[in-house]
Amino acid sequence: MALQIGIVGLPNVGKSTLFKALTKNPVEISNYPFCTIEPNVGVVKVPDERLLKLSEMSQTEKIVPAVVEFVDIAGIVKGASEGEGLGNKFLANIREVDAIAQVVRVFPALGGSALGGENITHVYETVDPVRDIEVINMELILADMETAAKTQTRIEKEVKGNKKGADKQLEVIKKIKATLENGKLANETEGLDEILKDENGKLIVREMQLLTMKPFLFIYNVADIEEKLPEELEKRKHVKLDIKIEEELIEMNEQEKEEMGLVSHIDDLIVAAYDLLGLQTFITTGKIETRAWTIKKGATAPEAGAAIHTDFQEKFIRADVIMWDKLLEIGSWGKAKELGAVKTVGRDYVMTDGEVVEFKV
Repeated sequence: MALQIGIVGLPNVGKSTLFKALTKNPVEISNYPFCTIEPNVGVVKVPDERLLKLSEMSQTEKIVPAVVEFVDIAGIVKGASEGEGLGNKFLANIREVDAIAQVVRVFPALGGSALGGENITHVYETVDPVRDIEVINMELILADMETAAKTQTRIEKEVKGNKKGADKQLEVIKKIKATLENGKLANETEGLDEILKDENGKLIVREMQLLTMKPFLFIYNVADIEEKLPEELEKRKHVKLDIKIEEELIEMNEQEKEEMGLVSHIDDLIVAAYDLLGLQTFITTGKIETRAWTIKKGATAPEAGAAIHTDFQEKFIRADVIMWDKLLEIGSWGKAKELGAVKTVGRDYVMTDGEVVEFKV
């Protein structure tokens, strides 16, 4: 399931350094705005200790983890929605991703990390994370307001032409547009869950591809991971990283890390991103491989089977499932079946994260 999370933010806040730390691949990094023009895409393994434990039980030849795709999108500045900087291109890149991770500079003007280092220029000269978030959000909101206005004009014509469902779609557009005009993200629209349950509402929301309808995660680039943040920052879904240290850790061996007392927190971001995308994992294990399969939260057993092959959904008969830790405790799939610990489920069964599965087709 190739879902992507876009890394966005102002220039020089640590986006490309973070991308390098995430993917452990070098990307172009310079201390000036608009260094990154084309988006870099990196595939990152989701940390999952369950796979190693199950592979040891099964004496597996290889382990295949779940992955998240991160897209490094160049810095946005005030006026991007009107084409400032490389705004239109950046906004188009953001439109293609499934969720947004906004990197926010919290570290001070002097030094970029707990390790010290060069002074990093801020595009607005002063460090103010709340302001920076507002700048980015407002550019995305303004772009969405333009999209909503264009869509409204078209749907109003369809209402006059008595097109079925157009009147309901117009109501949805007006409601979302009012939210945007109040300076809020589209995903903060009152009654959004009900809107998305209605076929007409779901259709028009999907069609507009609004930037601020996507789920958001904030990555606070700090010089001290233990630093207490202002309430305005704490209340948002976030992770804290010293991104410069994460970059340094790539080059260190375990002994060097231990001697310096440095611990990576990059896995916190990967796990949070996986969750932000609304994803969960089921597992298959055997002699050949132990593999994590990615599905959407709330997926049924046949929908989970489709992650392996479409035949597993179309020709689904049943599935045998057991939680990974229960299987590990018993010691083998065969013994778990003998003990009646493996549950047989049908088409309507909703999957739970961490289940080990065998499909019958």
